[in-house]
Amino acid sequence: MHWTGGQHAVSENNIEHYHEIVSGDGVRVLGKCCAEDNLDLTTNAFAAHTRNLNAGSVGLAMACMLGAVEAPFEIGDFGMTDRQLDVFCKMVAEYCLRYRIPVTEWTVLSHAEVQPTLDVKQTGKWDITVLPGMSYVGDPVAIGDILRDHIRAEVRALEANQDAYVARPL
Repeated sequence: MHWTGGQHAVSENNIEHYHEIVSGDGVRVLGKCCAEDNLDLTTNAFAAHTRNLNAGSVGLAMACMLGAVEAPFEIGDFGMTDRQLDVFCKMVAEYCLRYRIPVTEWTVLSHAEVQPTLDVKQTGKWDITVLPGMSYVGDPVAIGDILRDHIRAEVRALEANQDAYVARPL
């Protein structure tokens, strides 16, 4: 799970690096590559979103956080929106159901959680450590836990409404 570090509008660069992106107003935009493209990295046609962890992974993002500063914290003009976060969590839940990904701290995590959880070195990645309404940078794993709780609730809602749920084409 990522934020793009850009404006609320989805850019061409976002489309290159993520499988799906949520704009600031909650519109979902498909990336250039589908999740299956990340099964074979030898083709060079895959979404590169996390250093040394792109193989077999799905990169989902929210278009936001341009101008944000980690320390001292400054949100900038493109902070994550409530609508964006809600749509994002539902989108992640849909991918988890489609690809049978259990929602755990080792399988569904933010870019900021990669290094402390999986011990894979990342460089200056603090996404996602701030949620709408926060005035400080939170602990990556604690924020990840909040996101996973939201995603699990979305998974349960989709499973409860299975007859009405139709998977989006990816």
